[in-house]
Amino acid sequence: MTKIEQAQAILKAFGLPEAQQNEMSALTLLALCGLRKSTPWSEATAERCGVSNEIMAFVNENYKKKTPYAPNTRETFRRHVLHQFVQAAIARYNPDEPNLPVNSPRAHYRLSAEALEVVKAYNTPQWDEKLKVFIDNVGKLQEKYLKERELQRIPLNIDGQEFLLSPGAHNEIQAKVVNEFAARFVPGGRLLYIGDTEDKKLYVDDKGMKALNLVITEHSKLPDIIICDDEKEWLFLIEVVTSHGPISPKRMVEFEELTGNCQYGKVYVTVFPDAKEFRKHVSDIAWETEVWLADSPDHMIHFNGDRFIGPR
Repeated sequence: MTKIEQAQAILKAFGLPEAQQNEMSALTLLALCGLRKSTPWSEATAERCGVSNEIMAFVNENYKKKTPYAPNTRETFRRHVLHQFVQAAIARYNPDEPNLPVNSPRAHYRLSAEALEVVKAYNTPQWDEKLKVFIDNVGKLQEKYLKERELQRIPLNIDGQEFLLSPGAHNEIQAKVVNEFAARFVPGGRLLYIGDTEDKKLYVDDKGMKALNLVITEHSKLPDIIICDDEKEWLFLIEVVTSHGPISPKRMVEFEELTGNCQYGKVYVTVFPDAKEFRKHVSDIAWETEVWLADSPDHMIHFNGDRFIGPR
């Protein structure tokens, strides 16, 4: 058997579906193990692996195909192989940095310690015993990994109901917007919408949105957070910047399309974690908008010329 065929046999023994016993899955396992064609299974390792820079690069270099895997196949590896590896407790997602957001460029995978023990025993007298122990414990491992991930989630209380944001700097700042920015600058305001890196519609006040003629479709260009101030009849459209850009003139146009039928005045707010991040994006911030720095919560920066916070 070739190394790829052996990897396929291991995946079958692990009980993965037939769709995850194909060549791409076998090559992914070999990359996670750091195994070249001549490396014995007993020398398998469990190194941190990103999809493009480590897994795909390792496969293209060591298991050359007539047509190497192109960069646009990254999502195929992630969705149709690695996702299932994580579900089966064969691999772990972001074990070195569990707080990474879903869309972080530092997202990574690592062969689980338990799966590594099995893989290293392939073609040895200990194989059957190691495999049985792993299979017997898969459910417990999945539960263990899920609990670890859940512990990293960020709690957010909305009208007495707790929501859990996925881990990451972006959502940490989003929670500060709801808990700190709104308390200072929109007292009594109503949260209408907040997205999440895993769930873009984590919380939507459908009734409140409808009352203000705000309609969300699959094509809507949404800010990260929408809060309304009914007393002043202001609508706050808030964008949190940890990796992507601020409210630029282009984003303002997109938000104006979303709010075209809303009679409330619009207040555009870009939120940064700190002044350092703010300075990176200052040239892209649109006029007639506001800036809030999460580490200086009592202050606002106004890109508004002749006016203070609020619509014209």
